[in-house]
Amino acid sequence: MSNGAWTDQENDLIVADYFAMLADDVSGRPYNKAEHRRGLLPLLNDRSEGSVEFKHQNISAVLKGLGEDWIPGYKPAFNFQMTLVDAVARWLALNPAWLGRHSGTRAPTGLAEVRPIWIGPPPTLSNQPPPQELEQMLHIARKFDVAARDERNRALGRAGEERVLAHERATLKSAGRDDLARNVRWVSEEDGDGAGYDIASFALDGSPRLIEVKTTNGWERTPFHISRNELAVAEARRSEWSLFRLWNFAREPKAFELHPPLGAHVSLTATTFQASLH
Repeated sequence: MSNGAWTDQENDLIVADYFAMLADDVSGRPYNKAEHRRGLLPLLNDRSEGSVEFKHQNISAVLKGLGEDWIPGYKPAFNFQMTLVDAVARWLALNPAWLGRHSGTRAPTGLAEVRPIWIGPPPTLSNQPPPQELEQMLHIARKFDVAARDERNRALGRAGEERVLAHERATLKSAGRDDLARNVRWVSEEDGDGAGYDIASFALDGSPRLIEVKTTNGWERTPFHISRNELAVAEARRSEWSLFRLWNFAREPKAFELHPPLGAHVSLTATTFQASLH
């Protein structure tokens, strides 16, 4: 069996096969991993089933770094070659509709019950993955500017805001505060962007909650963009403002909240500058 480096052609073949399985997995359609492996083997350069299996795990890791969905049955395996990252990027470039989707995530309407969003602790230094794994993930995110891609994906952002809106209303109703739930507003939808937050909600005691929603299909450490105005409002209204980070959105939305000062939780990097002529 070959132990040599995978060629671009081999990487393209296995990436395409992986996305075929992922599309079935996301849609709930049955598929057989063993059949996919056996179908690939004659097209590859004398690879073993084990090497194909491990390469699928590498692809999961690449997708994790790209802030994208991956097949749960293929646990991400790291220390992969950047040529594999390039192959995944090529597939995504040829299939732009994949990044434009947001599957099965709209908030229920009418009498449908809203499932609560799992809200856990924010990422910290104490719960971060091993340094080499984290650096590889963040390197991919920086190279492909995952934060900017999520920011441009208005369908994803809008769906995330709608889901948080439903979550806030359901949380207040379950606590017996229907009066407050009726007054929760989707500010960015009703008034447009510019307020420095997306949703105006309430704590159980009736005090204001100003929620800025940031949504990704990726993992909890996927970078995100935040505007100068959002930072200014966070600073001016510290006791009311919070950042609601919604992750794993395409599968089962999970979240954590960050409260000002944001510099205590994240590293802020300037990515654009306003230029004025002399």
